[in-house]
Amino acid sequence: MKQLLYTIFVVSFTLVGCTKFSDDLNRNPNLPDTFSNPKLLTYAILKMDTTAATPYGLLYVQHLSEKVYTDASRYINNSFEFSNFYADALMNLNLIIKTSHFNTDEGSANNQLAVARILRAYFFWYITDRWGDVPYKEALQGRAKIDPAYDSQKDIYTDLFKELTEAAAQLENSNPAKGDVLYYGDTGKWKRFAGTLHALMALRLSKVDPAWGKREFAAALTTGIFTGNDDNVITQHLPETAYQNYWYYVYSIQGRRWYCISKPLVDFMKPLGDPRLKVYAATNSSGDYVGMPYGLEGKDAQNIPAGSVSFQGTAIRKQDATAYVVTYAQVLLARAEAAKLGWIPGGDAAAMADYNAAIEASVNQWTGSSTGLAAYMARPEVAYNAATAIKQIAYQRWVHLYMNGYEAWAEWRRTGYPELTPAPGNNNVPIPRRQGYPLSEHNINTKNVEAAIAAQPGLHGKDDLTGRVWWDVER
Repeated sequence: MKQLLYTIFVVSFTLVGCTKFSDDLNRNPNLPDTFSNPKLLTYAILKMDTTAATPYGLLYVQHLSEKVYTDASRYINNSFEFSNFYADALMNLNLIIKTSHFNTDEGSANNQLAVARILRAYFFWYITDRWGDVPYKEALQGRAKIDPAYDSQKDIYTDLFKELTEAAAQLENSNPAKGDVLYYGDTGKWKRFAGTLHALMALRLSKVDPAWGKREFAAALTTGIFTGNDDNVITQHLPETAYQNYWYYVYSIQGRRWYCISKPLVDFMKPLGDPRLKVYAATNSSGDYVGMPYGLEGKDAQNIPAGSVSFQGTAIRKQDATAYVVTYAQVLLARAEAAKLGWIPGGDAAAMADYNAAIEASVNQWTGSSTGLAAYMARPEVAYNAATAIKQIAYQRWVHLYMNGYEAWAEWRRTGYPELTPAPGNNNVPIPRRQGYPLSEHNINTKNVEAAIAAQPGLHGKDDLTGRVWWDVER
């Protein structure tokens, strides 16, 4: 017993006095003090799918109709959470941007910074276009600042334009950032992604400040934009639970046949023989494409036989489906509109060339071939018409952005096309033009969120769905 006590005393004394042992036992595993930039980057890239994989935008812009529960398409929900974007992708990217000593085995410092800045710009653009003024400069400080001030959307756009320009110039041809599961180290594609985001953002200013939009669009073209479908920003889902398609989860795992392709979309595409419809929709029990009426009350929607309408296409619902986030056809349509507006040279000739190329790129993206394209383009309603070009471009953008609802919704708000009718029998409640701030912000960051609501003229002092973000000026 004396020997045992002596041994314990010696070992205890050694452990207390020694300074060479790791302090890992005293670290909180939930608060790591080291991190891997490649893993942070991979995580943020995989989160890009969350900007499209949600029904609300798709319902607002009437790509889809609800078959069972119709609250979302009748605009019942007002408050929407944005903390997940800050806490997940943006926090990860901010850790990369704030890195003090880069490990060049993980890519050059410039490349690691540049791709993180481009992705950060994408997420903030997405957030501000849904809510308007949001936390920006004081955001991403964690517990050090749980009540960040809100920045105006105009100021956010100004800084994002700068970030995209600087990040594109910062990219180097060698030693690309590791963890890049988007472009796998192709810095040229990253640069074109920055230019494409810049161009799409510039076009958002077409109503609020066309002169500024024109300057930024020219700057985007100087940086460079997508040159083909190979540049598309996609999320390629995998046939495994951890990386599966959201819509596979909804239909196959939950068994929720809740969403159909909408009647407005089918009624536009079907008479024109649009070759994309066979991908967008599944045939009904009669082998036909029939859209579900939009925005009905729940009981009325449920009374429509499921076999009489078309659900989303099987390719859309596959476990390993491809989700399209930012695409070549989008930026071609943007360039076509810019030419028609006189922002870039070429007038109607340039606008028509880009319009035609955009439709071809879209059909190839969705169907994998050009089958049916020539007949579709020959339709008088589709063929470029200088007198109705802006409307045609907008309608083609609406069709192309299927399953990317929030982007399609933003473009509907900006252009007024397509011409949509709100949910019927809904006390004349209009289609939403923004989303309300999270309840968590009203509870935790009350002073700043109330100041943001008061500061935005388009909200008229109300945090609701009818207010307008900065660039969505009333006609």
